[in-house]
Amino acid sequence: MDRSTQYRRFRILLIANRGEIACRVIRTAKAMGLRTVAVYSEADRDAMHVAMADEAVLLGPARARDSYLNIERVTAAARQSGAEAVHPGYGFLSESAEFAQACADAGLVFVGPTAEMIRAMGSKSGSKMLMEKAGVPLVPGYHGEAQDEATLAKSADKIGFPVLVKASAGGGGRGMRIVRSAGELAAAIVSAKREAKAAFSDDRMLIEKFVQNPRHIEVQIIGDSHGNLLSLFERECTLQRRHQKVIEEAPSPTLNAAQRDAVCAAARKAASAVNYVGAGTIEFVSDGKDVFFIEMNTRLQVEHPVTELITGIDLVEWQLRVAFGEKLPLSQDEIKLNGHAIEARVYAENPHKNFMPSVGRIRTWRMPEPSNGLRIDAGYREGDAVSPHYDAMLAKVIAWAPNRDAAIERLNRGLEESDVRGIVSNIPFLSALVTHPDVRANTIDTGFIERELKNLTPPSAPPGDIELCAAVAAILIEEAKTACAELHSPWRTSGWMPVGRRQRMFTFRHAPEAAQEMISLHYGHGAATLSIGEREFAFGSSLKADGGFDITLDGMKSRVVAVIEGHELYLRTRNGRFDLHWVDPFGGDDEEQVGEDKIVAPLPGTVVALLAEVGATLEKGAPILTLEVMKMEQTLRAPFAGVLKVIKCKVGDIVQEGVELAEVEPTAS
Repeated sequence: MDRSTQYRRFRILLIANRGEIACRVIRTAKAMGLRTVAVYSEADRDAMHVAMADEAVLLGPARARDSYLNIERVTAAARQSGAEAVHPGYGFLSESAEFAQACADAGLVFVGPTAEMIRAMGSKSGSKMLMEKAGVPLVPGYHGEAQDEATLAKSADKIGFPVLVKASAGGGGRGMRIVRSAGELAAAIVSAKREAKAAFSDDRMLIEKFVQNPRHIEVQIIGDSHGNLLSLFERECTLQRRHQKVIEEAPSPTLNAAQRDAVCAAARKAASAVNYVGAGTIEFVSDGKDVFFIEMNTRLQVEHPVTELITGIDLVEWQLRVAFGEKLPLSQDEIKLNGHAIEARVYAENPHKNFMPSVGRIRTWRMPEPSNGLRIDAGYREGDAVSPHYDAMLAKVIAWAPNRDAAIERLNRGLEESDVRGIVSNIPFLSALVTHPDVRANTIDTGFIERELKNLTPPSAPPGDIELCAAVAAILIEEAKTACAELHSPWRTSGWMPVGRRQRMFTFRHAPEAAQEMISLHYGHGAATLSIGEREFAFGSSLKADGGFDITLDGMKSRVVAVIEGHELYLRTRNGRFDLHWVDPFGGDDEEQVGEDKIVAPLPGTVVALLAEVGATLEKGAPILTLEVMKMEQTLRAPFAGVLKVIKCKVGDIVQEGVELAEVEPTAS
């Protein structure tokens, strides 16, 4: 087929995605004068991307297979809305050759490569065979079509452990397992296949030698339908967890100029093997000396903004211009590298609970204003609900500066000024990660986060004097708001009165097992003071337009951000982030706790495997069952040694948060 017939100018664009990437595409498309159409599931009726688009079409129920992964419903939405083109974003159907072909058959321009290109390069096993013929260096591995257990086991033995079992389709760390011995292989394959089938509707596996102490290097490429193909320098995505990228930067701080030229040339060679059209990424793994091709992603990547910031190129605009049938606007020699960019992915997850996804409604959403060198790509707003049905990424914070050290500082400042409440986020973890001395020194590999996890997720620090005093100020300001006090009334936080003085006691606790902290407010005639034990401070506060406030203690002024949710207080001070519980002076604080012997669903999800039988004797930490939550598997384990007394669910059950799934009876001591 003549490629030029597949790409033509259009006016109405449907974005077949949700969240951050849908919002990102809508912004550029509108700037180019295009009319935008969003699609959404029943869970996303009020989502940000729906509000941003000119029109929106309901696809169906919340489950992705019934909405965002349903090709027939997406193409029907395009017909219903009059869309002439479809941008797939990343994830979902973005690397589905079947979807690209369905768009072509429906007369829609698919903003991306052709179905043939996706089949050739989107299959990790097929692309490796193609790269081998093209002379691109490969990691030793099995990329064949036979998928029976015996073939995979024989291939793993031949390659030699440790090996990497990974899904042939898709990416994002899903359907991927490191296997260090033959005894672990069968269970890893079953789990990886199940996860891949749920995420990509394709459970084919390939097996590769696991490169020890690896670094992840990738090259952004883009081609047009006139035979032009460019590389836009490389990115490094070595900081990962469970094969999911966490921090990405460009250019790689690991490569020198000669290595950069070589890896970019290899990427162009790889893409040229299929006469590639559209944006794509050639991914490599490096052992510190050589680089090996691992896969091609035939779509835009999550981390594309770092490339945009070092080149000044809007990759979504270029995608759309290529889809119009235009030639790329620059030649290879005209693309210049400028400065350094680094990106952090903000997720709704709890790093202190093995990164368990967090769902619920976002009650507070504060991000720094985008400025020179700081960019925020978000898919959520205050009031939005985070659903258990989809990926947990909320936003990306991206920073640019003339050099890497300055870019890291700017990124960390952006993270420190971000507050997301109502759900748990990984923002404090990201800040600890980017400021880690080894990250700054670039002495890392893809296993760094797992090794350093304890240091990156320290227990929360107890509040100091400034935090306790700020908690009092926050309560007084909130009470003044409730009472509709005037902004400049002398009765505000100072509690001024013409004669006499009064005292008010406040009690806080920063953890359930922590000792209570008491603080006394003295107010009335004269300046207000706060007392903590034997320490007394002259005290004042003033509300600011940005929602924060200044607190002054003994003449020292500090900026504070506070969020009050009932008796729970969140504070951000110069010392970090703090969660405090305001102890109710009239009682009623105690909440009924679920017994420790009960295994409950931490989030809504689907039971995908039962790993122990009723009556089994379990060691502490033994696996009991597996839930699929936000397209990732979470294994629930025995909280202590004991006997599995009962299982109250079966494979395929859809369970809600807090539902009891099993019960363990402790071993008699």
